[in-house]
Amino acid sequence: MTDSPRTIAVTGTGTAEAAPDLLTLSIGVECRRETVGAAYAAAAKVSAAVTAALRDHGVGSQDITTTGLNVRAELNWQEGQGQSVSGYLASSVLSVRIRDLAGASELIAAAVAAGGNDVRLNGLELGFTDPSAVTARARNAAWDDALATAQHYASLAGARLGQVVTVTQQSGFQPPVPVVKMERAVAADALTVEAGESSITATVGVVWELGD
Repeated sequence: MTDSPRTIAVTGTGTAEAAPDLLTLSIGVECRRETVGAAYAAAAKVSAAVTAALRDHGVGSQDITTTGLNVRAELNWQEGQGQSVSGYLASSVLSVRIRDLAGASELIAAAVAAGGNDVRLNGLELGFTDPSAVTARARNAAWDDALATAQHYASLAGARLGQVVTVTQQSGFQPPVPVVKMERAVAADALTVEAGESSITATVGVVWELGD
């Protein structure tokens, strides 16, 4: 009967950073009116103006996506009278990918100016158009971390590392980059968007045989 080989299992984590080349903006429209039709028509008009401003600043149609659309009644409750409809709110949300980060501040200001007080900036996130190169560097760092940890434990156990038994890629993540978040846009002045660096983290699980 053959004894099962001794093994050691470790997890390695690595992070790589690079200057982002993609900004994803969430921009909303909210219009309150007395009737459903008026609210919907107003939201459509403002959304069209915002979209036109985005296109005028070089954003392609493939980079503008409607991610939310809603029309609802706004209700008030009064003692002795119960609940009543005070108006209607029509809202929509656009997800906009901006590839020219140098012109992002001007573009966002133009979109806000086009929509006026009905515009809402829900936040933005920086990332990569093609994250493969950064991800590869993160994986290399994760492997190096796993190897160093395994070698350390093997040394403490008076053993040596043998063949790799299994390699498991675990879910990595790209932390969102906090840049600017405004619940309600109140001015069209350009706010500076600093790209900085964005990071990708990779995690790998590796099992090695242990030799004498």
